[in-house]
Amino acid sequence: MFSPVFAYFSCINMISFAIWDQWDDETKSLFCHNYGDLPYLLEVKVDEQLFRAITQFWNPAYNCFTFGRVDLVPTIEEYTALLHCPRVQIYRIYSRAAYVPAFWKKLMSITGMSEEWVTARIKQNGEYKCIPWRNLRDLILTHPDASKKTDVFALSFYGLMLFPKALGHVDEAVIDFFDRLSKGATPVPAILAETFRSLNACRRSREGRFVGCAQLLLVWLHSHFWKVNKVSCRIFTYNYSPLKEIVTTPRRDDVLEENWIALLQNLQEEGIEWKAPWFIPNEILFRCGNFDWFPLLGIWGAIGYALLLVLRQYETKQFIPTTHGLAQCEFQYKGENYKKKVKEISTAWNQIQRMKKLTVGPRTTPEYSEWISERINDNIPGPRMEGIRSMEEYLRIVPSELEIIKQDFERKNRDLEKKIEQLEEEKMHLKLDADIQKMEAEKQRKRKSKAEEDLDSLKMDSKKMRISMKTTGLGKTQSSGNGKFKLKGQEPISGRENFESLKLRKRL
Repeated sequence: MFSPVFAYFSCINMISFAIWDQWDDETKSLFCHNYGDLPYLLEVKVDEQLFRAITQFWNPAYNCFTFGRVDLVPTIEEYTALLHCPRVQIYRIYSRAAYVPAFWKKLMSITGMSEEWVTARIKQNGEYKCIPWRNLRDLILTHPDASKKTDVFALSFYGLMLFPKALGHVDEAVIDFFDRLSKGATPVPAILAETFRSLNACRRSREGRFVGCAQLLLVWLHSHFWKVNKVSCRIFTYNYSPLKEIVTTPRRDDVLEENWIALLQNLQEEGIEWKAPWFIPNEILFRCGNFDWFPLLGIWGAIGYALLLVLRQYETKQFIPTTHGLAQCEFQYKGENYKKKVKEISTAWNQIQRMKKLTVGPRTTPEYSEWISERINDNIPGPRMEGIRSMEEYLRIVPSELEIIKQDFERKNRDLEKKIEQLEEEKMHLKLDADIQKMEAEKQRKRKSKAEEDLDSLKMDSKKMRISMKTTGLGKTQSSGNGKFKLKGQEPISGRENFESLKLRKRL
């Protein structure tokens, strides 16, 4: 019931991330200033196997997750810390107005587009109106106003990720809700309300599509399952972003659903990280008007949750909470009486009471320990006393024959890669040696060329010297007109006489 939907959301996330990635830092800063850390949710991969498993542990009787003797539920303060919305007022909730302005008027206000542009793109989806995501996507890519561009992008987040009721479309109820955020209302109670209502619907029908933010829910769940040895000191800074840090942490996504179920149904209290590492609890909400628990107003309906069930998430001693009427508080925004209930809940949120956390002594009272042991939770998988294993054993994957072949292939592939690296290294050394030899050969060639040039020069000089010696050393002169030569200090003689005279001197 989840796979096709999650695959579709994955495609939307990739497109949205591509849009976000091409923005400059100034536009990104503007978005985060107005709407918090929503873009980091694009990097959260939804583990379908884990998600299928945890939905089976949702307890509609108490609107919380129940794992044996452990109750856990996302709280307003935790989700507020995760989303890191600087502009919202944490306890100023959204409530559906009795009179809602026309859909197209709110779209005009958010997008900054004309009435003709808006009305031409509004679609009818059953009994509700909506606008296709592709129209908003095109507007984000082409809108000249950076502020409006970020507003439309944020609207897409709320319509496609936080409240994904109409696949590929943004519902008119989401647009009414988004319009109220500009007045400082917090989105968190509505996000929790629709998350809890959708989990209830899935548990009642044993099927159905989850209409909530799966990414945010899984991030919260991971934060309570794995203990952290060191807590970053950045959590005490104003600009600290838990989501930014969480998305960089590697997570297992290869554990089968049945292994998750076996692990969760045998979960022990000591295996829980009660306080999320990134959460700094201060005051705790313990009463809302005349309600003993907290009613949450969503976009399409309302539900309650008992914050006092999970005091250990605030590092406070757990006692027996009052939960009477909690399971019957859910209703849809339909019929004649819902408006009166909405008004009553809105009034109650103006009368909330807080208390300081108490950390002295044991984490639970004796009465609570007895109460949780005797409480009947017949609507969730119970613990199995046989064959209980450690968390590491549940998360260990037993490889199939195909996986063994795959692992063997990967091992051989790694060996080949190492050999290739060695050959590449040897090739590099050989290339360096060849380059050195080439350089030496070039030096020798230049030396030979220089030597040949010097030799030619010497030969030329020697030739010139011999010519000079022949010309000046023998002192030859020629008498003009008589064909005779004259040696220095002697009378002129004929050529033949000169030759005979030289031969005679040589003999002597």
